Amino acid sequence: MIHLEYMLIISAVMMFAGVFGFLTRKSTLAILLSVELMLNATDLNRMLYPDGYEGYFFALFSIAISAAESAIAIAIMINIYRMLKNIQVDELEKMKW
Repeated sequence: MIHLEYMLIISAVMMFAGVFGFLTRKSTLAILLSVELMLNATDLNRMLYPDGYEGYFFALFSIAISAAESAIAIAIMINIYRMLKNIQVDELEKMKW
């Protein structure tokens, strides 16, 4: 059996890796992956505490919301790529009026 402390450490490492990736990456796809990593860390953290099946239902709902968010974000990235031929965050300044 894996101890609770080890899983909390894994969840914290996942969260910090997501925050680091979100703050340092230039590609919108890498930023989206970092956000997904942070959401997965919160799901793991929520499922660790024994409050019945509430944590599992919350994680399942969060995964469904994450899938919808990823689909919309990828559709937006495809449209940006069609307009600018680039998906770097620095190049998005060209889309301002």
